Amino acid sequence: MNTKDTRKGPTLSTGIRIGIDLGGTKIEAVALDAGGNERSKLRVTTPRDYRGTVRAIVGLVEATEEACGSAAEPIGVGIPGTISPTTGLVKNANSTWLIGHPFDRDLAEALGRPVRMMNDANCFALSEATDGAGAGAGVVFGVILGTGVGGGLVIDGTVVEGAQGIGGEWGHNPLPWPEDDERPGPECYCGQRGCIETFLSGPGMVRDHAAVTGEELTTHEIAERCAAWDEAAVATMARYVGRLARGLATVIHVVDPDVVVLGGGMSNLPGLAEGVSAALRAWVFSDEVATRVASNVHGDSGGVRGAAWLGGG
Repeated sequence: MNTKDTRKGPTLSTGIRIGIDLGGTKIEAVALDAGGNERSKLRVTTPRDYRGTVRAIVGLVEATEEACGSAAEPIGVGIPGTISPTTGLVKNANSTWLIGHPFDRDLAEALGRPVRMMNDANCFALSEATDGAGAGAGVVFGVILGTGVGGGLVIDGTVVEGAQGIGGEWGHNPLPWPEDDERPGPECYCGQRGCIETFLSGPGMVRDHAAVTGEELTTHEIAERCAAWDEAAVATMARYVGRLARGLATVIHVVDPDVVVLGGGMSNLPGLAEGVSAALRAWVFSDEVATRVASNVHGDSGGVRGAAWLGGG
């Protein structure tokens, strides 16, 4: 696959665009028309093997084109990892059966047409920058807060993947300005300690609440108790908001985005965007914080819509 081609932003088309979002439990396909309207949406369970995954995506593309009565080329695909610019093979994927394979090339051969493949967090950022909460902004940073923590950077409609293909991976920076009780931080699967992901992922909030209170609660239970003004849950939420503000402040210091769009399951916490906006003022090196922090527009469809914008009609 032409690496440069994968970095292109959306262009207008009169045909459909097909995007594929490859998740750990499901694979979703969407077809969009030139105005961003959904023409079809299908999903299947993700096979737990490489060849089965390729076959499942081919089947989804064929079924989507049949439903729409129209074909698309190329096909956009978001994956939970990235293609190494050095080897051309998948790396950093939590769907581990993809690692070490030339996934984009194998899928293009199976489909008989070009494929544009990109990290799923980058697809989310592209979606929100195109026709979501960051529409019209020059610099958009899309944040994924879920089982893990990821992100994507879009400048003037183009995703910035970077020299290693890891642009936007702020979740594996250390938590900035750590308090004494935050050092050295939890161990991260990447081999480091104290990564932002270990604090701001869903499991990170659960671990933090349990460490302080001794209670094993889900993130939903913590949010419900916080809404009921439970003192311990309110304190857990305050720590989470403060840490998120610290983490985003360092992103603002480097790329100074117009908009930060929050996505992933944790972004559904009530008042999160507003709370982080207020907390940023204590950490950003500026007299005013003009960066807008916004909830996403497209919800769980952000990743697959972004993949579709990679494709063509």
